[in-house]
Amino acid sequence: MKAKDVPQEDSILEGHRRACYALDDSGHYTVVPSRGWEVEKIVNGIANADLREELEQVRQRALAGQASPLEYHMQRRQMTPALLAANTGIWSWRVRRHLRPSIFPALKPAVLARYAAALRVTVEELTRVPTQPE
Repeated sequence: MKAKDVPQEDSILEGHRRACYALDDSGHYTVVPSRGWEVEKIVNGIANADLREELEQVRQRALAGQASPLEYHMQRRQMTPALLAANTGIWSWRVRRHLRPSIFPALKPAVLARYAAALRVTVEELTRVPTQPE
């Protein structure tokens, strides 16, 4: 893409700019500031809608007792069991086990505190699932 063709449309950047690489008049790559692209805004909107839908499905499962509150908060932070395990120092097989609604209520306060710190919520918030979508 040529430097003069770098999109300067409204996007998710909300007035901010980001660096894009484009070819200048002499054929060399240069950094060009861009305000974004309408297509980028549409695609990110669709992706965000999908993430909200997935979170709502997990929230409904947790309220129905089919998933633990930990799974809801993990999904809310867009984490996988492996990523949560890496952030808590808890083995991933234990994290997957703690996602079970029958196991989660028996977790010790120290383990809950590690999860809460990694998910940036309080222990009280960790043990609850909101009744209304966020």
